[in-house]
Amino acid sequence: MKRIVLTGGGTAGHVSANQALIPRLLEEGWEIHYLGTEKGIERSLIEPIAGVTYHIIKSGKLRRYFDLQNFTDIFRVLAGFFQSAALLGRLKPQIVFAKGGFVSVPVVYGAALHRIPVIMHESDITPGLANRLCKPFARCLCTTFPECARQIGEKGVYTGSPLRRELFAGSRERGLALTGFDGKKPILMMTGGSLGAQTVNDCLRAALPALLPDYDVLHLCGKGHLSAEHAQVPGYCQVEYLTTEMPDAFACADLILSRAGSNTLTEILALKKPALFIPYHSGRGDQILNAQSVEKRGLAKVLMQDKMTPESLVAAIHELARDRETLLAALRDLPNSDGTDAVLAEIHRYALPEK
Repeated sequence: MKRIVLTGGGTAGHVSANQALIPRLLEEGWEIHYLGTEKGIERSLIEPIAGVTYHIIKSGKLRRYFDLQNFTDIFRVLAGFFQSAALLGRLKPQIVFAKGGFVSVPVVYGAALHRIPVIMHESDITPGLANRLCKPFARCLCTTFPECARQIGEKGVYTGSPLRRELFAGSRERGLALTGFDGKKPILMMTGGSLGAQTVNDCLRAALPALLPDYDVLHLCGKGHLSAEHAQVPGYCQVEYLTTEMPDAFACADLILSRAGSNTLTEILALKKPALFIPYHSGRGDQILNAQSVEKRGLAKVLMQDKMTPESLVAAIHELARDRETLLAALRDLPNSDGTDAVLAEIHRYALPEK
C-alpha cells in the first residue's frame, strides 16, 4: 500500500492544495494521513473527507514580532515535533507533502528524523516563514509563481497551484438563478474571501450608482458585512460568502474584482476571467507582488488601495471592460495553471518505493 502524509494549515490557503490533491491520490490508491492541529481550519476542512485519516498534533504560531506567546509556543512546536516523529515512525509513509503554515514545521522536522522524503508547496511569490524553515529538509519546493521558483534556487520547481476539480464545473445558468440576474448586462463579481475586504466593500457600494447602469454586481462581502441599506437595490446581489455555489458564481461572472491572495488569484487565472486586483498590503506584501506579476504578464489589471476612490474604482472597472477581449486572449494563451498534475509528478518522483 502506498502511504502519504499531508500537512498544512492555519488558513484555508494552506489547505486548498491538499484538498485538490486528495481525490487524485485516492484514485491512485494512496493511503492518506493528514497531520494538523486540533482547532485549526485544516481540521474542519479535511477531517470530514472520506478516505483520509486525520491526526492531531500540537504546534505553535511562528510570529515575526515580539509576543509573550512566542516563549510558550516554542514548547508547543517541540511537542508537535515529538508527536509527528512518533506518528511518522509508526506510519512509515513513502513521502510527506507539506503545504505550509506553522503546523508544517514539526511534521517536516519529524520526517527528516526518519529520512522520509518531503516536498513542499509555496503559493505566494516569496516563500513564507514556515517554508523557509523547512526548505533545508525538503527535496523540492513547488511554487505557484515562476519568480518564487527562481528565488528558491535549485530546489524550486514551478508547478502552479493544485486546483479543485469542482472549480471548473460551474454553470452560468445556475449562477444567474443564484443572483437573480437576467444576464443582459455584464456581471461584475467582487470577492474578498470568507472574511471580506471591508475597505473594498465600502468603496464598491459607494460606486454602485455609477456602476449599475452598465453592470449587474454580485458582491461576496464576507461574513458579517451585509448592508441592510443596499438589500433591495436592483442589479445588486450581496451574499456573505459561497461554498458549493462558488463555481456557479465564477461561471456567470464576466469581470472579477478581487484582492490578490495567491489562491484566489490562481483560480481566477485558471478560469480565464478578466480581473481587477486590489492587493492588500500586510506582512510580506505578497499580494502586491502577486498582482504586479500578473499585471506585468498582461493577464490582469491592478488598482492600488491607496489610489482607490469610488471614482478611480469606476474608471478602472470601465477600463477592465474595455480591455476584456485583450485580456481574454492573453488568458487563453496561458499554459494550464492547474498545478495538480505537476505536483503529483514530483510526489511520484521522490516517493520511496513500496515495501
